[in-house]
Amino acid sequence: MIVPIKGKVKFPITLDPTVWIFDDRKVEFEHAFVNEHVTVDEDESLKQTSQRWEREISEQVKPPVNRSIKKYEREKMLSSSYVIPLEDFLNHAEISASATEAVLIRELENVTIPLKDLFNSYFLFSKDGKPLKTDGPVHLYYKDGSNKHDPITHIKSVSIQ
Repeated sequence: MIVPIKGKVKFPITLDPTVWIFDDRKVEFEHAFVNEHVTVDEDESLKQTSQRWEREISEQVKPPVNRSIKKYEREKMLSSSYVIPLEDFLNHAEISASATEAVLIRELENVTIPLKDLFNSYFLFSKDGKPLKTDGPVHLYYKDGSNKHDPITHIKSVSIQ
C-alpha cells in the first residue's frame, strides 16, 4: 500500500496513503471540487503565508498531523472519502528542472501526464472510510474536476520524466 515517487527527483520519496487519514492536509472528496469564490483579505492571506514560511524555515516543520481527534471526527473519518493534494509531496522530492512529465505506473497500462497536471492533482486514498485495496492504493483526480467521474486508478508508483 505504498506509492514511491522516483525518477528525476533529488529525493525519491515513498508515500504511505494509510497514514494520510490523520493528516491536516486531507480534503473531503465532496468538498475537493467545489469552486468556492470566497473573498480573502489579501493582508491576512499574506500574513498567514509569511508566518507559515517563517515556521517552516526556523523549525524545519514536519507535515501537519491531527493530534487530537474528537469522537465525532473519528466517526466521520471512518465513513467519508478523502483526497490529499500532491503539491507538498512533489515539492519535498525536489523535482529536476528538466522534468516535464509524470508516468503513473499502474497494474494495467501506464499513463503519462504533464508535470503541471500532477502538481494540480489529488490522490484519493480513502473511500467510505476504507483504504483502496482492490483498485488502489491511490486514484488520481485533477483539481479542476475534469476527471471526477473517471479517475486514474490502480496507481502503484509515480515516475518523474
